[in-house]
Amino acid sequence: MAPKQPLTTMHDVELAALSAAGGRREFGELVRRHSPFVRALLRRMGAPYEVADDIAQDAFMRAYEKCIDYRGQGNFGSWVGRIAARLYLRQIKHEARYTDLEAMSDEDWQSLEIDPIGRFDLDKALRALSESERLCVSLCHGAGLTHEEIGASLNLPLGTVKSHVKRGLAKLRLRLSPSLEQEARLDHV
Repeated sequence: MAPKQPLTTMHDVELAALSAAGGRREFGELVRRHSPFVRALLRRMGAPYEVADDIAQDAFMRAYEKCIDYRGQGNFGSWVGRIAARLYLRQIKHEARYTDLEAMSDEDWQSLEIDPIGRFDLDKALRALSESERLCVSLCHGAGLTHEEIGASLNLPLGTVKSHVKRGLAKLRLRLSPSLEQEARLDHV
């Protein structure tokens, strides 16, 4: 009898196939590998820590039930991330909390700190975006949803989604690109 292959060396597709056949240990390995990404995605979308944890757990439970649908096209974490993002969007719609907030003032943008060697906190920068910009940027670049999927999920016109993504990315680029002074410091490090 050949020894079993350790779970840590198995590919996500193999683990998903075994999970679909009822393998709880195999699915546990998938959760261990991908839950940090899913929770971080939800937090970047604006979910408080407790909500992100709850939704991530719900997303993994749904993924376990639908493991047979995962075919290995793309990363398993991204697949679960899309499930989690949709669950969070449903919750936002249900709570009727989605509002288009005004852009932050220049003082608010300047309050985002970059450390002396030029590193930045992406989560902090994302929190500085309006809720609509943060959601659209996170869904597009974090969860891998298309603009059309985001529009359908948020019930927004396609052009509005594209504007939110473009404006949000521009603000992030502006905020996160090192100034000339910081670049000079980086050259000397």
